[in-house]
Amino acid sequence: MMSDVGISVLIVDDHPVVREGFRLLLEGAGGMRVIAEAGTAQQGYKAYIHHQPDVTIIDISLPDQSGLDAIRRIRQRDDDARILVFSIHENPVLMERARESGVKGYLSKRSAPQNMAEAVRLIAAGGDYFDPALDRCGEVTAHPADVLSQREFEVFLLLAKGKSVNRIAEILHVSSKTVGVHYTRIMRKLKAESTAFLARIAIRHELIQP
Repeated sequence: MMSDVGISVLIVDDHPVVREGFRLLLEGAGGMRVIAEAGTAQQGYKAYIHHQPDVTIIDISLPDQSGLDAIRRIRQRDDDARILVFSIHENPVLMERARESGVKGYLSKRSAPQNMAEAVRLIAAGGDYFDPALDRCGEVTAHPADVLSQREFEVFLLLAKGKSVNRIAEILHVSSKTVGVHYTRIMRKLKAESTAFLARIAIRHELIQP
């Protein structure tokens, strides 16, 4: 329940500088106050039990155990816990695992700063906030091999691995113009916006390693 100081927030991240940045960002946005911080999953769990924050922000990568483990422990203790994952990991599969664990939001650490404040407010109000840049990967449910031609699939994999159009042309012994045509078709068929998006699709279908 929100107090007279606004939305109370617990931050669980193993980097003190990151925690300080979060605190300044949220408190500077107004209507929010960081009431506790923790650097490990165990400390985060204890801080949650002691402070009962409105929203808990937690990183998945923590030094003692996975943030997902901490999330499960917190939710076993309090099924109404409102948790936002804020992580460097941009794997849509990992986001789905977090969603299945009961979190109310997931943000990439590359998200615009104002997105965090928006996510915290929305989650505190009973909503959820999952990074749109990652959530859009869920729109492509079919396997890329079922959507693309054989040659398009080859180009797709090379693009997902970070190869340039010119380098792909060299590898496949075709012209850059031909690769460019395949690129355009791939982006349209997979509803992709960038090669980074293609990489996330490939990771989601376990075609490449993150």
